[in-house]
Amino acid sequence: MQFCNKCGTILVPEKEGRKTELVCKSCGTVAKKKEDVMLREKVEAVKRLEVVDKKVDVLPKVKEVCPKCKHGEAFYWTVQTRASDEAETRFFKCVKCQHTWRMYD
Repeated sequence: MQFCNKCGTILVPEKEGRKTELVCKSCGTVAKKKEDVMLREKVEAVKRLEVVDKKVDVLPKVKEVCPKCKHGEAFYWTVQTRASDEAETRFFKCVKCQHTWRMYD
């Protein structure tokens, strides 16, 4: 591996007609010293990725009664919707019917 004398960037081989030169991609300097350069690239097989068409909720669950279906469990999260000196707004989403509602303190 060679580095540029001016800026220190790695020199990259570039074909110019029949010959290959080591060129700095940063400042454009061409290396004067000739060395044998061998490029190798290793490609690894990627394991199959299975796409599942199912939404996974990662929010915490709490015991809260849904106002729509009366189910007793819901996901919850908080958001600062008003001034920073006021309490956060709590949002809930029913585990059963997916109804979303909010609760202010």
